Parts: sequence; structure tokens; C-alpha cells
Amino acid sequence: MKVSLFITCVSDIVFADVGKNTVELLERLGCEVDFPAAQTCCGQPAYNSGYLQEAKKAMKQMIKAFKDSEYVVGPSGSCVGMLREYPHIFEGDPEWEQPAIDLANRSYEVTQFIVDILGVTDVGATFEGRVTYHPSCHMTRILGVKEAPTKLLKNVKGIDFVELPVKEDCCGFGGTFAVKNADISGEMVKEKSQHVSETEAEYLVGGDMGCLMNIGGRMRREGKNVKVMHITEILNTHAKEQGGATA
Repeated sequence: MKVSLFITCVSDIVFADVGKNTVELLERLGCEVDFPAAQTCCGQPAYNSGYLQEAKKAMKQMIKAFKDSEYVVGPSGSCVGMLREYPHIFEGDPEWEQPAIDLANRSYEVTQFIVDILGVTDVGATFEGRVTYHPSCHMTRILGVKEAPTKLLKNVKGIDFVELPVKEDCCGFGGTFAVKNADISGEMVKEKSQHVSETEAEYLVGGDMGCLMNIGGRMRREGKNVKVMHITEILNTHAKEQGGATA
């Protein structure tokens, strides 16, 4: 199966290992992975800030970059969720509506792709430690991916998985929300940090890197010794390979 990696801006700039883990994980599952170099930002920051025409420029570039891809897979529910919004954004456009639909129909968040398309719920990973999982708003509410990440985590050998209390609550990041509403965002992430502490988890895992930066930053400022990891890092881990960025 041929897969094109949609790296996302945050992974490209801040979390390069997430891209590496995503590729290695997909290749271990039998996929042939390529990287269309013409890809750019999905347009979400500009779109959410009301700059529709500017956002469309990036979206059109993404459509062109992945026009020949069999599947497009990315390590972010938020960014892939944006690709799924393209058909609505280009609705009625005689040139771009159908290409937008085609891209949306071929685009998947990595755990969604593994479970729903590859039909795999156990990737053969091994990880020792107490882990809790934060389900990001965009992944669950926009993309609709709720069960795939936890199905995969619970099948990791050696893991001690514990549910996060009030897991459906937003962490306060929300992209530009954290900038435009900093005080409210700060109170939201404070609550999320408290809920993580209640699990007594050693590791906080998520599928969206913006959320992980936000929660990890708060816990670090509070002096909490919790390691923050993208889910692909655990799924691509085997015995004696454990790691993670301390919050």
C-alpha cells in the first residue's frame, strides 16, 4: 500500500521525531511511504483567523502536492481534520471542489489509518510504564477519531494504561485560541494538568502536538515529572528503546 506522509508544520519545525516514527511505523506495517516535497501548511491557522483567501492559497498547494497520492497520512488529528474540511470550503468551485473532495477522501490521521484502513490493532510495540492519553478536541470532534488511539495503546505489551479523568475537556490550546484568550486558556490547561496528576501517570500521550506542547509546558512550569510523548513514539517503541521528552 502506498502512503504519502503529510508531515504538518508543528512536526516539521518542533517534533521532527514524530515524522520519523510515523514513517518507521507505517513501513513496519508494510506500507511504502513517500514524501511529496511540494506540501505546505494545511491553511488552518489562517482559516481559523478569518483569512479565507490567504488560507485557500495554501489549501490549493496541498491539493496539488498530494494529487497523485493513494493515501495521505499525517500524525495530527487537527491538521488531517482540516484536510477533511476542504470540500466544504471549496463547495461550488468548478475547478477545486472535486480535487478537494478527492484529497479529503484519501486523508487519514495515522492511528485512524492503522486501525480503519490497515485493520491492525496491535502493532507489536513494547513499552514499560504508566500511561494516560489526552484525546484532542480536533481529532475527536472534527475528525471523529475516538477509539483508534486507545485501541492501539491498550495492545502495547507491558503498558499500564489509565484513563484520563474528564478526558473530553479541552486543554485550552486550540491553536490561536491560546494566544487570543490567554487567561482562559491558562485556566483550562491548569485543570488538564491536575487531571493528569490524578492518574499518577509517568507518561502523557496524545495525537496532536499543539496540545502536547501546551499541557507539557504547564506541567513543566509546575515542576511535575511527567514525560510527554506523541502516540507514534510509543507505537514505534520496542524493548530497551524507551524515551520521551520530559514535561
